[in-house]
Amino acid sequence: MKAFTKIPVVDVSALGGSDPAAHVATVAKLREIASSIGFLYVSGHGIPEAVSSELIAAAKGLFDLSLPEKMKIYIGNSRNHRGYVPEGEEVFAGKTPDRKEAFDLAQDLPNDDPDYLAGNPLLGPNQWPENLPGFREAVMAYYAAAFQLGRRLLRGFSEAVGLEPTALDHLVTKPTSQLRLIHYPFHAGRQDAPGIGAHTDYELFTLLLPTAAGLEAMNGSGEWIDVPPVPGALVVNIGDMLEVLSNGLFVATSHRVRAVKEERYSFPLFFACDYAALVRPLPQFVTPERPAAFDEIVAGEHLFAQTVLTFKYLRERRDSGELKLPERSLGLSSFGQEARHPTHAPAADIG
Repeated sequence: MKAFTKIPVVDVSALGGSDPAAHVATVAKLREIASSIGFLYVSGHGIPEAVSSELIAAAKGLFDLSLPEKMKIYIGNSRNHRGYVPEGEEVFAGKTPDRKEAFDLAQDLPNDDPDYLAGNPLLGPNQWPENLPGFREAVMAYYAAAFQLGRRLLRGFSEAVGLEPTALDHLVTKPTSQLRLIHYPFHAGRQDAPGIGAHTDYELFTLLLPTAAGLEAMNGSGEWIDVPPVPGALVVNIGDMLEVLSNGLFVATSHRVRAVKEERYSFPLFFACDYAALVRPLPQFVTPERPAAFDEIVAGEHLFAQTVLTFKYLRERRDSGELKLPERSLGLSSFGQEARHPTHAPAADIG
């Protein structure tokens, strides 16, 4: 990975389009950046500005509610990890509680969905706030648009590793892809409390819409590089599952949000595999000179285990014996530059 000092912008409007040469050039850029930096901005993504603006307005309406109102949809009330996340609920590998609040949602499945009825910890219905007209519609409109972009990017990344465009589609048929609405309040006088601690993302990749600065990515020298918003562009970063599939060619770049200098909203769509998807290094990346660096991973089990290790209410359920981590759980900080530079962010014990 490069010791990069800034994040490149890629126009993805030609991806999957009618101009073969422009499509091939875009795929080549995706491969180059994913294998050297792991972070990029994408412009020409096709998500209407109005859809993004309505999402931001909906989030502000939610987070302006009183804490008792928001706690009515507390994520700990959910059986499948959906709902409001109060400040301090999450703790990443640095073991410092995050200074943010959030609202977590995903594909809104019905109460009689078979996976939900079977006890899947990440699939099922969303919790929704009462008395916020238009909130659900605005949020799900953005979810649909961002997820469609994710489908296009998945096919671009598939070609970037030498496969057919649809070769990875079988991994994403009923995915655990989550959208988070995140609010980072400004705290005057707070110097070094993290908005969100250093981590990699556990899925294939992430599509992020931020409203203000604060995001940082770790480069190949272990240095933190600013990733400020670029008007009209989304941030995309590689996640753990693409690192596994490419046998480390693509790196799940570690990132964090530092203490914010202004109120900040952030909207990551974590583009994920199906819960039961088996993810292993692709054969073309495994050679005698470069043996498989990862064991086979059940995508949803990895995601759930990392979630348990970072959310207070899930750790309490684990400690009480109410739930157990999957047998092959990995510890936090197992991927990306954070794992390569452990002195920058101490790893947590999965016990």
